[in-house]
Amino acid sequence: MPPEHDRRARPGDRRRDLTSGPSAGRAHARPWPGTRRRAAAERAVRQRAELARGVRFRSVYLAIMSVVLAVAAMNVLLGSIGVINERRPRPLTEDERARYVAQDVARRWHAWPIGMVFPEELPYTALGRARQDARRVGVAPEAPCTAALDSQVTSALGRYGCRTVLRATYVDQTATFVVTVGIAVLRDEEAGRQAAAELPVDDRVGVRPAAFPGTITDTFGPAQRQWTGWVGAGPYIVFATAGYADGRTRESVPPEELPNSEVLPVAQSIAGRVARALVEPPDVPRCTRGDSC
Repeated sequence: MPPEHDRRARPGDRRRDLTSGPSAGRAHARPWPGTRRRAAAERAVRQRAELARGVRFRSVYLAIMSVVLAVAAMNVLLGSIGVINERRPRPLTEDERARYVAQDVARRWHAWPIGMVFPEELPYTALGRARQDARRVGVAPEAPCTAALDSQVTSALGRYGCRTVLRATYVDQTATFVVTVGIAVLRDEEAGRQAAAELPVDDRVGVRPAAFPGTITDTFGPAQRQWTGWVGAGPYIVFATAGYADGRTRESVPPEELPNSEVLPVAQSIAGRVARALVEPPDVPRCTRGDSC
C-alpha cells in the first residue's frame, strides 16, 4: 500500500500557497476609515469655498450691471426730457431773433421775386420835394461782380466774398434821366461793412450801366454816366449810376450844371428805396413755433 499521506503541512508548502493562485502579487492594504471621512470633508469645504466665490463674483457682476443700466436709463430719460423740451414751443431769445432777421435778409436777393427786389415803379423825391415815380425799363441777367462792376470796385469787394450782382434800369417820370441800380451780394453783413469802408470815393466808378436795345435806355453806357454812388445795406451794397436819356456824355456837360441837375437826387432816391426794402426787418415770430408758446 502506498504510504499513508502525511497531512501535516510543511513550511515550504505554506509559502507556496501564499504566492500561488489568482490573487498572487496583489496588495491587500486597506485605507483607514478616518482617512476617507477627512478627504470627503476637505472636498466639501473646497466645493463650498468655490460656490461662495462664484456667488461673490455673480453679486459683483450684477451690481456693476445694475449701475451701468441705471446710468443708461438716466441718460435715456434726460435725453427724452431734452427732446421734449426742445420740441415744445418757447419764446425766442434775443440772439435767435437777431439770427432770424439776418438769415431772412441775407436770402432775399434770390428768395424774393424780381418784382420785389426791383419794383416796376419806385417813388422818388425830385428837386423841390416833389414826389414822382420812376418806371423800370428792364432787368439785366445776374452777372459776376467782375462783369457788372468797375475794376476799381471789384478789387475791394473781391476780398469780402462778392458773390454776384443784380441790375435793373429805371427812367424818371419825365423820361429825362436813366438810372441803373446794381445790388452787389456779399458774404454776410460784416463783410458788407468792411467792403464798404474800402470802396473808392469816386463818382465816376461803380456799377456799369445796363442798357436795353429798343428802349429809351439803349444809348446809356459808361461814357454817359454823370454820377455814380452806393449805399451799404446789410450783406448788400446797392450801387446807382445815372445819366441823361438823350445820350449826352459826361464830358459834354459843363461841371457847374450837375449840382443843379435833378439827376443826383433821382438816382439817390431810387437806390435808397431799393436798399431800404432789402433790409426792412421782417415780422419775427414770438415763439419757436409761430406766435403760440
